[in-house]
Amino acid sequence: MENFVFSYPTKNYFGKEAAKQALNAELPKYGKNVLLAYGGGSIKRNGIYDEVMALLQEQGKEVTEFQGIMSNPTYAKVQEGAKLCRDHKIDFILAVGGGSVSDCCKAVSAQAKLISDLYDYEYQEKKIPQDGIPMGVIVTAAGTGSEQNAGAVITYEEKNWKGALWGTPASFAVLDPYYTKTVPQKQVLSGAFDTLSHCMETYLGTPRQPNLSDRMNEAVMRSVIENTRKVAKDPEDMNARSELFWAAAMAENGILKLGKVTDFQAHMIEHQLGAFTNCNHGCGLAAIQPALYRHLAPSARNQYARLAENVFGVDGHADKTALEIATQGIEKLAAFIKEIGLPTTLTELLGTVDDAMLRKVADTAIVTKGCAKQLTPDEIYTILQEAK
Repeated sequence: MENFVFSYPTKNYFGKEAAKQALNAELPKYGKNVLLAYGGGSIKRNGIYDEVMALLQEQGKEVTEFQGIMSNPTYAKVQEGAKLCRDHKIDFILAVGGGSVSDCCKAVSAQAKLISDLYDYEYQEKKIPQDGIPMGVIVTAAGTGSEQNAGAVITYEEKNWKGALWGTPASFAVLDPYYTKTVPQKQVLSGAFDTLSHCMETYLGTPRQPNLSDRMNEAVMRSVIENTRKVAKDPEDMNARSELFWAAAMAENGILKLGKVTDFQAHMIEHQLGAFTNCNHGCGLAAIQPALYRHLAPSARNQYARLAENVFGVDGHADKTALEIATQGIEKLAAFIKEIGLPTTLTELLGTVDDAMLRKVADTAIVTKGCAKQLTPDEIYTILQEAK
């Protein structure tokens, strides 16, 4: 394993009615001015808004609302939130929603305390913000694990760029599986696949020999596959929803990444696809990942074969080569995507697919160090064509 230092800042409140427990315990630690952030207003229709507002009022908080955070939060939206924080002297940010709301607020938190432009600070000056407005997250859509770390995926529309900005990690997270019933079934399933993708891309990084982090990861991946199937068949299965909620947290709280240099090549390609198309993130990964892995498996065949055997249940007979086992695992991954109703091609995801747009995606996608093969833009373009 690689050397590592592990410290974990986020306190998790898990289970039914966890919001009341969390806010009563945590809000007294912060000042009176709270930014309440959320998306398109679904929390007002499903009752979560009223519940959270009542708890904030019980604590005597002055609430400023920051609404309309989109599914792929933009850099302009980050700047809007940061201005609200400055104008209203915000002491604490409470993000209510899925990963997009959380991501936006982590970047808002950092930008509000920073004189420099956040993007320039990180990508031109090569610095990471060390200060931010404290924040907490009430998660309504499991999958991204955004509430567990400091990374934020933001779309900078003027630059046709979608990528990571580093902000403030949540001091606490509320994980109430019953809140996931307030989002559409498609989002539940695409979020579950995002969790599986996080796990696979951690697993398929370096080192490539078996290690403790990977063995724990195998258990998480098997659980995600099992419980995604259950929720796909029965959306009312709360135990399965609970398992998926905690798996999403485990995938991104750092535990499975200890001693690893992660892959995350599929995410880098999908981020750029999202920058040009604004597509659903989990669905984009589903359309890309099997085609990508068919290209990568020959460069790490034993590792991909372990994934096939230990996660996807491929029978590793002695008369099969490691690459044959790995390939069968990739086909089982593709079959699982189809089984749960996610798109298996870019055409299914997007409708008409413009080759010129795919070329731009390939040319701007980041190539990751932990990937089994250092891809060129031309090979990424070939993969996208095969995924089309």
